[in-house]
Amino acid sequence: MHTQDLSAWTHKHRFGTGSHAAERGTRNVMWITLAMMVVEIVAGYGFNSMALLADGWHMSSHALAIGLSAFAYAAARRYANDPSFAFGTWKIEILGGYTSAILLLGVAALMLFGSIERIIAPQPIHYREALVIAALGLVINVACALILGRAQSPEEHEHGHGHHHHDLNLKSAYLHVIADAATSVLAIAALAGGMAWGWSWLDPVMGIVGAALVASWARKLLVETGKVLLDREMDHPVVAEIREVVESGTEGADTRIADLHVWRVGKGAYACAISLVTRDPTLTARRVHQQLGVHEEVVHATVEIHRRDAEPLPPR
Repeated sequence: MHTQDLSAWTHKHRFGTGSHAAERGTRNVMWITLAMMVVEIVAGYGFNSMALLADGWHMSSHALAIGLSAFAYAAARRYANDPSFAFGTWKIEILGGYTSAILLLGVAALMLFGSIERIIAPQPIHYREALVIAALGLVINVACALILGRAQSPEEHEHGHGHHHHDLNLKSAYLHVIADAATSVLAIAALAGGMAWGWSWLDPVMGIVGAALVASWARKLLVETGKVLLDREMDHPVVAEIREVVESGTEGADTRIADLHVWRVGKGAYACAISLVTRDPTLTARRVHQQLGVHEEVVHATVEIHRRDAEPLPPR
């Protein structure tokens, strides 16, 4: 059995420049979101607008979630050199994204509850004032989305052989901002329709539409982060690539993979444990590592070789 040296990769990837930029971006967006939240709550009390108050408190949940993303980056950076984390602290960021997605589902539920409540018991709306604040909120959200977009490092867009790898913690913060922007757009449309034609029902209906959108985004993020946390990666293209390079790269096809486990240890980085059955007397673990070296995303491999002289090999 042989294990590939991981020290060079962990030194380079435990907490890279992309994570520093993402941490700085999410922290800035958190403070901007908190400031906008205070403006909406104060304006809601001042204008006696329940719509603004509801949106202000709704924004507080986004500020909490974005703050959680920033905290995840800070924790990952703080413990980046802790040797008790065998593959680094990247999954702290994934855990932050997963928790943030759960908070997004809570936001969607609150939006749905509030909208249904407004349908059952309509409230007077101060359209003009609410429109101004909603428009300001949209501008702020677009600015925050631009900040988070610039925080993405180039390697997050594409890594290795054309596979795309995203910072799921940054994506969770981005989704919170986009959810806020979407609800602002829907709120502007609803308020404009209510002010122009007296369609007060449009406000809660748009709230329900917004809740469905937010819930859909949260569900997708839960699936993506959950796959990483549960090491559900055996359907990833890199698995087929490992099988192909090991079984077709040996002389006379004398080697088969008996057991293979692949899991993600970083953005676009994978580890694998592979058990081989071979009739090739010259096959060594070092040679297998060289074969796997064509795939840069495989940063760690544990190779076990079982030799069979006369027994048939297992089927592919």
